[in-house]
Amino acid sequence: MLTLASRITGLVRDLLMASMFGASALTDAFNVAFRIPNLFRRLFAEGAFSQAFVPVLAASKAQHGDEPTRLLIQSVATVLAWALLLTCVLGVLGAPLLVWALASGLRQSPESFDAAVLMTRWMFPYIGFMSLVALSAGILNTWKHFALPAATPVLLNLSMITAAWLGAPQLALRGIEPIFAMAGGVMLGGVLQLAVQLPALARMGLLPRIGLTWRAIRSAWAEPGVRRILTLMAPALLGVGVAQISLMINTQIASYLAPGSVTWLFYADRLMEFPTALLGVALGVVLTPQLAAARAAGDADRYSAMLDWGLRIVVLLAVPCAVALLTFAKPLVATLFHHGALQDSDVGQISLALMGYGAGLLGLVAIKVLAPGYYASQDIRTPVRIAVVVLIATQLLNALLVPFMAHTGLALSIGLGALLNALWLLVGLLRRGSYRPQPGWTKFALQVIAASALLALLLVWAAQSFAWLDMRAHSAQRAGVLALVLGAAIALYFSALWAAGLPLRQMLRR
Repeated sequence: MLTLASRITGLVRDLLMASMFGASALTDAFNVAFRIPNLFRRLFAEGAFSQAFVPVLAASKAQHGDEPTRLLIQSVATVLAWALLLTCVLGVLGAPLLVWALASGLRQSPESFDAAVLMTRWMFPYIGFMSLVALSAGILNTWKHFALPAATPVLLNLSMITAAWLGAPQLALRGIEPIFAMAGGVMLGGVLQLAVQLPALARMGLLPRIGLTWRAIRSAWAEPGVRRILTLMAPALLGVGVAQISLMINTQIASYLAPGSVTWLFYADRLMEFPTALLGVALGVVLTPQLAAARAAGDADRYSAMLDWGLRIVVLLAVPCAVALLTFAKPLVATLFHHGALQDSDVGQISLALMGYGAGLLGLVAIKVLAPGYYASQDIRTPVRIAVVVLIATQLLNALLVPFMAHTGLALSIGLGALLNALWLLVGLLRRGSYRPQPGWTKFALQVIAASALLALLLVWAAQSFAWLDMRAHSAQRAGVLALVLGAAIALYFSALWAAGLPLRQMLRR
């Protein structure tokens, strides 16, 4: 529920931004600037660091107990904090180079390029706070305190909502570009997320003390657990780096397409993050420490059973979401974003990108369950090798699709690449015997397909039966119609599964 709250407030944030700022060269500049610290955050936070830290932490707790694990936490925190300080200083100084590397097409509008550089400098320290948040979240999740880490992203969204609602008008009154207020909102959100987690760690006796002397830093660096994490991070950095390289290439290409392309992709990606975070990230956060503990205890049956349950939940929930994005994209985008400065043409372009992403939704979510199956065994090299090949395949698809489909081709390439990635990860787990599918998959798949087909018929009818764009002046009415359609779709899907004999309560309760 807390992850759902995070996604809902994130959606409200994006709706407010779309209404106030629309899709323009300056919104492209903000989205590029926001992506730069997020790119590094995925290296230091949810990416390579978390993938290496959580399995080692869980194994230490299971094998050595709490006291040695506390020493490991303190050593990791010391090394991470000093690495982040250096990274933030270099990032602020090198902002022009970073913006050029990510979106050199912005130089076609010098005002947009300069705005992106300024906002990057303001927001780059955000990665420092978020990486320490990732450290705290890894500790809390390992001790099975999932609620607070799931809730903290809400604070970023609320900070950005406040910045758009209150800060942007104040800047406009002073003759300053209103979009700059969003950079302040991002920084405030990073500070608040870290601030609320530290008291929880203190109450558990797990709040790390950062070593400030050279001797303390050397001692932390020499800790065997730190060395193990760094060893695991090396291939993980490559793996996460591959994903970020793909994002950089796509942003670079989009910056040379029609003005607004970066923003169209950004809003489509934000809608995609709703199901991927709610399903994939939430499942990954819960499964990773438990898979690591099962592997450390040598319980292969529990390890395989948890993977099987995670994949069934992915299929159960991601397939109907993908159907909805492919058949009902324009009504969704129109109802959510078609306000204020956003134009009718923008709705169409965002919808096309959303459909491209939707084609690969099942893969995007499944990766969040399949990859932890490798990380829990402290095998990061295999997912990295797969990611490198998928990167090459994605760029080949870009070369084929973008000339004909523009920004939609970029989204579709990512979706197809995700399907390839997930399939490859699955085959690898099957071949090594780590995952042994439990009986009943064929019947389960047929039940989901049949229910999803009924869902598609309803959504296609609803998409064609209402003038979604023409209801712009009646936002409440349009939102009410959307709520009724989605409520009916959810009821139809789960009723069809129930009629087909699927034990939903039993599956979800586990």
